[in-house]
Amino acid sequence: MTAPEESLRLPVRRPPSWRAQTPVVAVVSLGGAVGATARYAASLWWATPPKGFPWTTLWVNIAGCAVIGVFMVVITEIRPAHPLVRPFFGTGVLGGFTTFSTYAVDIRRLIDGGQAGSGLAYLAATPFAALTAVWLAAATTRRALRRQP
Repeated sequence: MTAPEESLRLPVRRPPSWRAQTPVVAVVSLGGAVGATARYAASLWWATPPKGFPWTTLWVNIAGCAVIGVFMVVITEIRPAHPLVRPFFGTGVLGGFTTFSTYAVDIRRLIDGGQAGSGLAYLAATPFAALTAVWLAAATTRRALRRQP
């Protein structure tokens, strides 16, 4: 009586093939190029002086985090999106736009340039402001969308 035992076995889960991941990798790459281009444009438009405070990076990170707060509420709570929207926009565009690696370099530049107080303030202010932006944007989006008829 091996037939009943065979029917009780669970199917083996296999990781998705590379072909299944290709569209995701492609949209993340495309979105990353769009986001990084937008960040670069912001740095050209509002350049940081050599010994200046990195306001552009701070505001880009805050803005990107606020947008992710709105975006996640919309695609997870309000309207389901195509499966590739989240990797394209959330991971690609906003991941390319925000720049926490430049944030780290800016901290080092401030401290090495004798501006340890500014560097430490920037170190604390950026994650605080970014997380606050996500929370406020998500809460505001939920509140605003609840009021619509």
